[in-house]
Amino acid sequence: MPRLRPPTPLLLTLLVGCSGTPVMPPLPEAARSCQSAGLGPGDVVEVRVYEEDGLTGLYRLGPDGRFSFPLVGAVEAMGQSPAELGETLTARLKDGYLRNPQVSVFVKEFNSKKIFVLGEVARPGSFAFEEQMTIVQAVALAGGLKTLAAANRLRLTRVVGDDEQQYEVPFEDISSGRAPNVPLQPCDIVFVPESWL
Repeated sequence: MPRLRPPTPLLLTLLVGCSGTPVMPPLPEAARSCQSAGLGPGDVVEVRVYEEDGLTGLYRLGPDGRFSFPLVGAVEAMGQSPAELGETLTARLKDGYLRNPQVSVFVKEFNSKKIFVLGEVARPGSFAFEEQMTIVQAVALAGGLKTLAAANRLRLTRVVGDDEQQYEVPFEDISSGRAPNVPLQPCDIVFVPESWL
C-alpha cells in the first residue's frame, strides 16, 4: 500500500479556502515592523508658539526623524508624541531664547504611518494613515470593492506588539448606515475576501 504524503502548503491553502474561512495572505513585512506610536520620517507637524508668529509654522521630519526649528536648530522628533515634541521645543526655547514659551504641536500629515488594504479591491496596497481615518475611507482609497468581494465579511487585523488581533467587519451594513463606521489605527490591515470563500 503506498504511503500518503503530507499535504503541501498549497493544498492546505486550498482546503482551508474550501472550508468557508477567508484565507488571508501573509501580513506585509511593513505592517509587522510598523510602530503605531510616535512621529516618524516624512510626518508634517504644525508648531504653534503663542505670540511668536515667526516660530509658528509647518515642519516636515527628515529621513532621520529630525527637523530644523528657528533659533534652536536641529530637533530630534523621532518616536515622540506631539505633546512630547511640544515639551522638547518648550525646553529648548527656554534655554536662552524665550522667557516663557507656550508651544503646541499638531500632526498635519502622518506620512510615516500606513494602513494596508488587501484582497478583492481595485488597487490593493499601502496608503498613508490620516487622523480619524475609517475603514470606509481605506476601501475608497483602494479603489472600492471588486464584484466578487464578500462585502459583509471584511477582516481587520491589528498588530499589537507581537500579537495579531482580528475582527470581522460588516462593510455592507456600514455603507448602508445599518452599522457604525470603524475607525482605523496606524498599521491596520484590511483584507477583503472573495464572496465564494
